[in-house]
Amino acid sequence: MQIEDFIQTLMSYYQASGRHDLPWRLPEVDGSFDPYKILVSEIMLQQTQVPRVLPKYEAFIREFPTVQTLAAAPLGAVLVAWQGLGYNRRAKYLWQAAQMVVQEFGGVLPHTQQALVRLPGIGANTAGAVMAYAYNEPVPFVETNIRTVYIHHFFHDQTSVADKDIVALVAASLQAEGSARTFYWALMDYGTHLKQTVGNKSRASVSYARQSKFAGSVRQLRGKALRALAGGPLDETALITLLSDERSSVVLAAMAGEGMVRRHHGLVELP
Repeated sequence: MQIEDFIQTLMSYYQASGRHDLPWRLPEVDGSFDPYKILVSEIMLQQTQVPRVLPKYEAFIREFPTVQTLAAAPLGAVLVAWQGLGYNRRAKYLWQAAQMVVQEFGGVLPHTQQALVRLPGIGANTAGAVMAYAYNEPVPFVETNIRTVYIHHFFHDQTSVADKDIVALVAASLQAEGSARTFYWALMDYGTHLKQTVGNKSRASVSYARQSKFAGSVRQLRGKALRALAGGPLDETALITLLSDERSSVVLAAMAGEGMVRRHHGLVELP
């Protein structure tokens, strides 16, 4: 398939069926896009589907409307607001990133990918997404929906497709399509559509990693501990009994070491 034909297919789908009303796709009153809100949405959308993110995003932005309010909040409040999204380390990274933005960048998210990746929890792909959505900069990046779209159209029946080959096609597509922001919105929506209709073609990528099972995982146990502590400090012995898992002591110790919980005088609490 030629890039021009691909772009036409992609944009035709987006114009007809795109998710144009997602809150992080709506501009501010002056027509700009708030980089902070973009960053929050991108961190939330990592390994989490849009329907789960929507209510949590809107509640989070109401509670922490600016990077300054997030940076000034206690981590415990951020973890409570994050409940229901899973992968709670993301909340801590986002909080730490907000503090770094305030302390080192004057409260303004960086305008370059190189500076964005200095923020905690921000890799090249998330930085590329912020560059595209917030600043409309044509930075090539790859994630699961993008892999699905390009493998479906350009690597049919192939396996072990390398990201570098996909990135080259993304770069060529960005040259052919004027708006990086709209182009990536279309890719995300078309990729979701393809997963629902033809399957997850990103499995043919060498970078594909199956999401680990949640039920019975340490990740589930950590989330259970945070939910229990949302109501206030608990006696550590009582908390371990409540968690009812032989791994609880080790998990709580690890969480304390990461700063996700605080232990003192036999109590455990959110920081």
